[in-house]
Amino acid sequence: MFVVEEAKSSDIEHLIDLLTLLFSQEAEFTPHPELQRSGLRMILEDATIGTIFVLKKDGVIIGMVSLLWTISTALGGKVAFLEDMIIAPKYRGKGCGTLLVEAAIEYAKKLTCKRITLLTDPHNHAAQHFYKRLGFDDSQMQPMRLILA
Repeated sequence: MFVVEEAKSSDIEHLIDLLTLLFSQEAEFTPHPELQRSGLRMILEDATIGTIFVLKKDGVIIGMVSLLWTISTALGGKVAFLEDMIIAPKYRGKGCGTLLVEAAIEYAKKLTCKRITLLTDPHNHAAQHFYKRLGFDDSQMQPMRLILA
């Protein structure tokens, strides 16, 4: 049986394992466990930053997704960034990702979020198809970054 729950501080080492897998797949990121541990602690210790959800099967974490909060002046309210969505390879293609992201979407709706934004690698067509099935649309906005550290 699959269960979605909010992550706890005691889940950090399992979340680092999942992030290592995710950042090994993404073009812009590389795994760095100490940095991931620091970021996870910041989110888990301050609910005003965001919420991390885990998907468990028989009590074992097999997936995660994060929602990070901010305010949109264009929409006049709270919005979220969906980050760090990953399902263990053994469980992909079985509806696990859908279950996890739908739970995150419902949570954002309960908090009256007006929008959820996410980024995917441009060549990751499978991820783009997955998110479109869940109601996400392409944005006319072009993501840009300034790395400060």
